[in-house]
Amino acid sequence: MNLMFGMIGSGVFGLLAFLFMAAISLACFAFWLWMLIHAITNKGIADMEKVVWVIVIIFLPFVGSLIYFFVGRPKASG
Repeated sequence: MNLMFGMIGSGVFGLLAFLFMAAISLACFAFWLWMLIHAITNKGIADMEKVVWVIVIIFLPFVGSLIYFFVGRPKASG
């Protein structure tokens, strides 16, 4: 009997863990995509700097997005 409840509990926990990780993954992807689009359309940086930021964001997906968010993004002129 305990084995049955243990399997049900782990099944529910596994499903919740999966849904939580899926939500986190989707949020990280949305943030990455937002920073990539912002880097491409940022009028506050030179063209060569845009290319460098796009390369950084693509090859260092989450870390590059965070770096751009804190270093490159504030230069946007509106």
